[in-house]
Amino acid sequence: MIKKMGYQWLLRRLMAEREMYQTSDLVPLLAERGITLSREQVYRLVTQPPQRLSMDTFVALCDILQCTPNDLIKPEVVNAVLRKTADGTPAAVPLPDRRTVIRRPGQP
Repeated sequence: MIKKMGYQWLLRRLMAEREMYQTSDLVPLLAERGITLSREQVYRLVTQPPQRLSMDTFVALCDILQCTPNDLIKPEVVNAVLRKTADGTPAAVPLPDRRTVIRRPGQP
């Protein structure tokens, strides 16, 4: 089975921890580092996990927030089913492969 990976984008949380509550607060800080993004682009960057992000922008965000890339992105497995263990903690279990069954009218 192929392990499907995803990630959590933690930019909004890091901004809040640094008392930056307006997405537009990032626009001039990025511009100081040579990154020109519109207010709308910055809003999307903060509120939605980006599918593509230039390394220049990524490094600028790390500099602005004084963090590492690991602080901004948390990798996670997205195709696992969570099942609780005997002690109540969640345990990741891969999704089972299921075969598709096509039934025609009149067939059991």
